[in-house]
Amino acid sequence: MRISGVFEGRDGILYIDGVSSLELAEKYGTPLYVLSEKRIRENYRRLYKALSLNSKKLRIYYSAKANTNLSVLKILRDEGSYVDTVSPGEVFLALKAGFPPEKILFTGVNVRDDELKFLVERNIPINIDSFSQLKRLLKITTPKFLSFRVNPQIEAGHHQHCITAGKNSKFGFWETDVIEGYRIALKAGVESFGIHMHIGSGILDVEPFILASKRLLDIAKKVHEETGITFELINVGGGLGIPYKAEEKELNLNLFSSKVFGFLDKMVKEYGLGEPFLCVEPGRYIVGDAGVLLTRVNTVKVTPYKRFVGVDAGFNMLIRPVMYGSYHHIVVANKLNHKPEETYDVVGPLCESGDFLAKERILPKV
Repeated sequence: MRISGVFEGRDGILYIDGVSSLELAEKYGTPLYVLSEKRIRENYRRLYKALSLNSKKLRIYYSAKANTNLSVLKILRDEGSYVDTVSPGEVFLALKAGFPPEKILFTGVNVRDDELKFLVERNIPINIDSFSQLKRLLKITTPKFLSFRVNPQIEAGHHQHCITAGKNSKFGFWETDVIEGYRIALKAGVESFGIHMHIGSGILDVEPFILASKRLLDIAKKVHEETGITFELINVGGGLGIPYKAEEKELNLNLFSSKVFGFLDKMVKEYGLGEPFLCVEPGRYIVGDAGVLLTRVNTVKVTPYKRFVGVDAGFNMLIRPVMYGSYHHIVVANKLNHKPEETYDVVGPLCESGDFLAKERILPKV
């Protein structure tokens, strides 16, 4: 019984990419993260193939925040990916995984001086987020390349905390300010430039990407008209979502490719913005459906109001349900052929009332 992707049931037992989840739990203990190399490669190649239909000059920057495991980074390095980083720690891991500095892009917010020096010493390309960061960087060095993150005033995301653009966002330059930022960098001696946005995370509808890409291009056009700058890269950021529930539809990759990358490829030429690489920064799209968290039941508690299943993984292992109210599908790994008949709260071992993985979930009797 194929469940989805690399997950299937055999005689009621969950198999992950052909390997028994019970054997993995027995051999390595729980809680245990399990990832499929095959699925990671499939996801990357599917995305690259779709985008390449509408752009011959493209880059995929894997968003390291999605999973910084060295094995994951090495797999994507081998696939030819670039990497998007947001902290010196992620830069360190990307370098350790074998990414050359020129294939790493740092996009930080409220970055300290010592962190900027760390990046400069390792020749890491930087995506500037504010005037403060720009001025402090230029006191340290004048990089040959510099990209600017702009706020396109188009926002989207699966949760308010995951929206990274719009009037209430702390991220990026406003359109009215960014031209002056480019002027300052140009005057300081910066030779080549990029422009970047990121509107939010977990987006399944192509429309916000279309609207935001048009705004990004309008801003790039104004920068070019005011300063003469052309671009080495135009980066639409990340946010490509994946379905977590059966009723959710997958992001239409071909539509995203044609309406975003196809549009940018055409208009960049029309506006004379140079011959930039068109870039995207997927994270969960690459790794989100390639992994599973195996956790073992150690307690079943029944009260007059609730049935609790106590497991050995808490929000220290999976914080999204607590932080965002996110849904993650749960199965009883050795009872896939049993009928769901009891309603449980699945809770962890931490001494916090918020330590849960799911609430009111109908599962086979545990």
